[in-house]
Formats: sequence, structure tokens, C-alpha cells
Amino acid sequence: MNAKTASTPQTILIVTGVSGAGKTTVLKALEDLGWEAVDNFPIRLASQLLEIPVTGRQASPDIPIALGFDSRTRGFDAETLIQQIKQLQNQPNLTIRTLFLDCAGVEIERRYAETRRRHPAAPDRPAMDGIAIERALMDPFRQWAETVIDTSKLSAHDLQQAIREQYNNETSPHSVITITSFGYSRGIPHNADLVFDLRFLRNPHWDNILRPLTGLDEGVSHYVEADPAYHAAMEKIRDLLRYLLPLYDAQGKAYVNIAFGCTGGRHRSVHVAEQFGRWLREDGFDPAVNHRNLTSRPIDAIEEPANGANKNSAPQGNDIT
Repeated sequence: MNAKTASTPQTILIVTGVSGAGKTTVLKALEDLGWEAVDNFPIRLASQLLEIPVTGRQASPDIPIALGFDSRTRGFDAETLIQQIKQLQNQPNLTIRTLFLDCAGVEIERRYAETRRRHPAAPDRPAMDGIAIERALMDPFRQWAETVIDTSKLSAHDLQQAIREQYNNETSPHSVITITSFGYSRGIPHNADLVFDLRFLRNPHWDNILRPLTGLDEGVSHYVEADPAYHAAMEKIRDLLRYLLPLYDAQGKAYVNIAFGCTGGRHRSVHVAEQFGRWLREDGFDPAVNHRNLTSRPIDAIEEPANGANKNSAPQGNDIT
């Protein structure tokens, strides 16, 4: 879609500053928030960029764009670039914002020493010389930018958090959530952040009618939900997730993997994973639900008996599907 025909103004954030102040960290944080981030972009080509049709999974002209540049960008001249940005600001279909990243010279020098990189403005001289040269080049931008962030005392995490607080966009308000059901007999998922053990619930495996079914079947769901501990436990887990998930969002955690486990990964965990998928959607999240061991071949010997049941009364063998 052509930017000139967009129904709402296209948001563009100009991200610049002195080298070593955190421009790359900022652009990555914005990208995680759903922005389209382009580094070392010639500002004079911004109008042409907006003419390019948006494609891909988030094909929307409303996605905000972050354009990063510094003194190394081709054709850099502070006064000329400021005039070019002002011309863009006059276009009614654009909303232009500017962010300048600054940092104390001694801190920039320390960062370059730690990374063993040479300062781009003085590759064959001490870093402080390059810092002084670049600061003079970038000063017009610092004076003109609407927002200045001094990163001297900020860690990369602190800077990311500051960007999330100031530029969070509603195109990606939540972490990407995956709910996985699994069987403990085959190990805990390696990427699980939160693991809930459901082996306190009675086991449908030892019901001869329910054994060949799965947690996706109504009969198994009714059986699991009839356990006296089920409703109170599920409500407590739901309350915990309602509390934790917004905290993960606030910390900018990109992915949250929630795992529900039972012995074989076919009955209790499958039902509960499906149930929490529905509940989280009701709460405004959009989880993906994955059943790791739904089609696995169970081993009868490792299944614990249902409450009060004698597993020896059930047919023996490993041909459980």
C-alpha cells in the first residue's frame, strides 16, 4: 500500500546518536515490539522506502518504522539531514519522531575497550579522539532531537526496558505463548519456562474404556474434571498465569513456554493444555497449543494407577495407542 494513500499517518522514529551509545540495542528492542527496523539508512531515501509495498506476515502499512543512522552513514552531514527530516515532517501522511542516544566519553571508551573494537571516527588513534570528533559532528542532532536518552549508567537490559516503556506498540502487546502437553516418561521439554505436574490427578489410563482415547476426547475430559482436586488446582494455576504473564510482557520476554505434564502425555496433560489454551484466549492472549507425546507409544509399566485402583486388574502389555 502506498504511504500517500494510507488512512492513518505512518510513524517513523529516527534513531541516532554517538557510536557506542546503544543504537543497535534500541533497534533490536523496537523490532521485538513489532517495529520495522532499518539500520544505517540514508534519510534522503525515506520517501522511496515508504513507496515499497509491505509484504510478509505483518503486511500492514500501519507498522511503525525505526530508521537508524549515525556519523558513519553514507552522505552524513548533520545540518543537511536535519533539513531533510524537517521536509518529511511536513508531509501530512507521516508522523516523524526523533531519538538521540548519548553517553559519557569515559563510558564509551570503556565499552570499546571491552569489545576490542576501534572507534570508527579514529581507527588509528586513541578512542577518546574519535569520541570527541564524533560528538562535534553529532551535536546538531542532539540539540534538535525531541528525545535524548543518556545511556552512561544503563545496562543493555535497562536500555531495552526504557525503550519498551516509551515506544511499546499495540501490534505486539504480549509475549509469544506456547502451551505444551508432555509425558514425564519421555522427559521435560527443554525450553519450558513454567512446568506444571498433573500426576496428582487420577489417571484415565487405568480405565479400560478411556485407555485408547486421549485428552482431546470428551470422555477423558469428563473423567479428569471429575477428580475432586481438579477445579481448585486449575483455578490456582490460572490465577498464577494471570499474574505472571503481564510481568513477562513488562520485562520484554519474547517467548513464554508453559508445559503441562502427566505420565504418558496422552490424557491429563492434553486435556489441561487445551483447557488453558481456551482460558488464556479468554484473557486476551493468543497461545499456540502443542501436544508433544499425543501420538507416542505409551509404556504400560510406567503408568501409575488411578487413585485407589489396582493396575494389575487392567490388561497388560505395551500396545496402547
